[in-house]
Amino acid sequence: MYTGIIDHYRKYLPVNDDMPIVSLNEGNTPLIRLNNIPRTLGKEVELYVKFEGANPTGSFKDRGMTMAVSKAVEKGSRAIICASTGNTSAAAAAYAARAGIRCFVLIPDGKIALGKLAQAMMHGSVVIQIQGNFDDGMRLVKEVARQTPVTIVNSINPLRLQGQKTISFEIIDTLGTAPDYHCLPVGNAGNISAHWLGYCEYMEAGLTDSRPVIAGYQAFGAAPFVLGQKVDRPETVATAIRIGDPQSWDKAWQASRESNGWFDRFRDEEILEMQHELAQREGIFCEPASAVSLLGALHDIKKGKIPEGKRVVCTLTGHGLKDPDAAIKQSSAARLKVKPTLDSVRAVILDNMG
Repeated sequence: MYTGIIDHYRKYLPVNDDMPIVSLNEGNTPLIRLNNIPRTLGKEVELYVKFEGANPTGSFKDRGMTMAVSKAVEKGSRAIICASTGNTSAAAAAYAARAGIRCFVLIPDGKIALGKLAQAMMHGSVVIQIQGNFDDGMRLVKEVARQTPVTIVNSINPLRLQGQKTISFEIIDTLGTAPDYHCLPVGNAGNISAHWLGYCEYMEAGLTDSRPVIAGYQAFGAAPFVLGQKVDRPETVATAIRIGDPQSWDKAWQASRESNGWFDRFRDEEILEMQHELAQREGIFCEPASAVSLLGALHDIKKGKIPEGKRVVCTLTGHGLKDPDAAIKQSSAARLKVKPTLDSVRAVILDNMG
């Protein structure tokens, strides 16, 4: 029986036999080959998405949280704290509940998707809404942790990246080797750093003979890596990457340089269109921030930056149900009201058979 990433990848993680494992059986998420979207490219490419929305709380954050919370419990911590645009707070709240400890989350007031806020609240965390953005929250979390007995579980906690690197392990285990290119959304930049760490460690262990080029994509209004500097007031509909001062700045640049990769940015309208197309044409519902990875990959394949004949993996970081409002606003699906009769329903079906 699969019991989570710590048990499965124990030999590659900084754990010991006595450490209490706080797990929700995270990981082991599907690597899905896209069938319909690649046909529109006019180019031969092997395109996959790693669907992290299949994790217990619906995002990749669970991988890092099982490590961070397990270590916090081992050290006797009674409470954890994080700043969050949503997914981190959901994961932290769930794993704290599992561990039986307190969780405090700082979120930007009015700048968090309702699905994520609902998770944090249902799992019993103390939600503190601040009149500021994620970067303000992160600053406050650091200050609070210096004066209060709480453990930070944001990605500045190195154990978070240790858990998240297992995404790369799973991809290599599935494909038999590393892909040629790996495309990711970039917000706080812990994920891109963790992916590269995982690929490097598996190569050092002799489990792959190559590492991918790492491409990171951002929203146009929150693109510090593309601009090469902090963004004071980041804005984008893709709430998970609405971050202007990434905490893993140096590690992300290292991953990009060492892999010969790059960063790029896209407008909100393009991101939402990609989210919609992926759901409509492949049956995969991801949150807006996730869609930017596939958007970037397709853009670079069309431009020839990613050559034909290559194997490309895009990480979809979270499930679309994390942000139902964004999905409903752009949905073109018909919602028709009819009389409860066979003729009425049959007429609608025949009119919409396509």
